[in-house]
Amino acid sequence: MTTDLRVLRQPEWNTWYDNLIRAFGGVPESSEERDVMNALTEYDRFLGIWDGDQCVGTAGAFSFRVTVPGGTSVPAAGITMVSVAATHRRRGLLRSMMRRQLDDIRSWGEPLAVLTASEPVIYGRFGYGIATHQYNVEIDTTRVRLSVPPGTDDVRLRYAAPAEVLDACEAVYARLVPGRPGMLARRPGWDRAMLLDPESERDGASPLQCVVAERDDAVVGYARYRIKQDGDHRGAGFTVRLDQLEALDPATHAALWRFLFEIDLTSTLRALGRPVDEAWQYMVSDIRRCAVRMRDALHVRLVDVGAALEARTYQAPVDVVFEVEDAFCPWNEGRWRLTGDAKGATCVRTSDAADLALSVRELGAAYLGGVSLASLAAAGRVRELRQGALAEASVGFSSTVAPWLPHGF
Repeated sequence: MTTDLRVLRQPEWNTWYDNLIRAFGGVPESSEERDVMNALTEYDRFLGIWDGDQCVGTAGAFSFRVTVPGGTSVPAAGITMVSVAATHRRRGLLRSMMRRQLDDIRSWGEPLAVLTASEPVIYGRFGYGIATHQYNVEIDTTRVRLSVPPGTDDVRLRYAAPAEVLDACEAVYARLVPGRPGMLARRPGWDRAMLLDPESERDGASPLQCVVAERDDAVVGYARYRIKQDGDHRGAGFTVRLDQLEALDPATHAALWRFLFEIDLTSTLRALGRPVDEAWQYMVSDIRRCAVRMRDALHVRLVDVGAALEARTYQAPVDVVFEVEDAFCPWNEGRWRLTGDAKGATCVRTSDAADLALSVRELGAAYLGGVSLASLAAAGRVRELRQGALAEASVGFSSTVAPWLPHGF
């Protein structure tokens, strides 16, 4: 078999995208969805594999910036739309795309690659570690009440058409990005993606609705949601499906959640992809009636170990030598001395004795502060070579707020 791996050309996009859709089940997308994804495609960062005139492999790398501990926004390649045609399995096509992508990302000077995985088992062998988790929640709002903080009643809520308040909502989101590791600074065009609302994706629910929170005539938060009738007109059988919620302060956050709890005729609130430390869970009257399921979210890969570890800050002082294993990107292998604190860090090659031994996958998992190096060590994935080094590094790598990916890509 002879295949051609090359950068995507604009006239090839429809054929390329059709192959991607087929690989993920073949359900057609609306013209609006296709238009948005076409507009977001960065052609010089997207790849296709061709067998003659047939596209048999796809992969892309959005140019993102992701917040890291300390608040810095670091360049990161957002790996996306990865697929291999079922007719071309077990021929090394995925590996060849992963190889080309990481080589490209290194040449672009981007220290991180990030992705969300349809199948998490796939990407560990390429050095990606699960760095953030999220909660999917289903709350019985007929039995659960919220205890809200002072000032909640001072927040004004009003309905608004999602498109009409898009700029104000994006301004709220942008203010929040530096405050939580894992959040993405949205590039032009991504605001339109946030409002995609094809009927085929609603599963019988209403069109996207929006309520904004205001204080002193300024928007300080918003919630986008849908309503679905799961029962009948004789009782409260509607479900609120929360799509996005952002708030600049605790009172606004509480006001928006209370609104969602109290919408007439509804009995269930379903929220997907929420931060694992979100405040609602400490305001509810009965956490047992809030079915919570955790799943993986952002997978992180350090493309340049030194640059990546220097880009973030550390909760407590660290001075640790890592022995890094990275067979897929051998330029990362070897010993690195990380010295840092809350003000900054340096990470350089060294010949000093190693304090901790791990692979680049574990560094990726711990990088945003949501996965403890000590937990990884308990799983046998980090080895302590100097007594005390594990505790030092674990505390240093931690984050005061849980890292969170606010939306997929």
